[in-house]
Amino acid sequence: MTVKLNHTIVSARDARATADFLTEVFGFAPATPYGPFLVVTTDNEVSLDVMTVEGDITPQHYAFLVGDEDFDAIFGRVKERGLPYWADPFHHQPNRINTHDGGRGVYFDDPNGHSLEIITVPYGG
Repeated sequence: MTVKLNHTIVSARDARATADFLTEVFGFAPATPYGPFLVVTTDNEVSLDVMTVEGDITPQHYAFLVGDEDFDAIFGRVKERGLPYWADPFHHQPNRINTHDGGRGVYFDDPNGHSLEIITVPYGG
């Protein structure tokens, strides 16, 4: 059997708002409820299981490999929402994208402070 990532839990202050953010910005199908989660399924069938939590949220990093057309669409939605974005994960290069490995990449945050990244070429690509 091949080992594949199946799902991960995304902590949120408001699961519905976070699931809606993810589906709207990335263009995923609407989230489906499963127990305490709202399940957002990516195109490669990995699910982001969004769950409302009390207290502080430890920011996580989620990187998505996308095609050029999807990059343009997602990045367009990021800019339409007026979201800050950066070329680097440390937020030192605002309002820029990167061109690592001959592709394009950009970082932006979700409503909970999780760092989201879209790249068109895998690192080391």
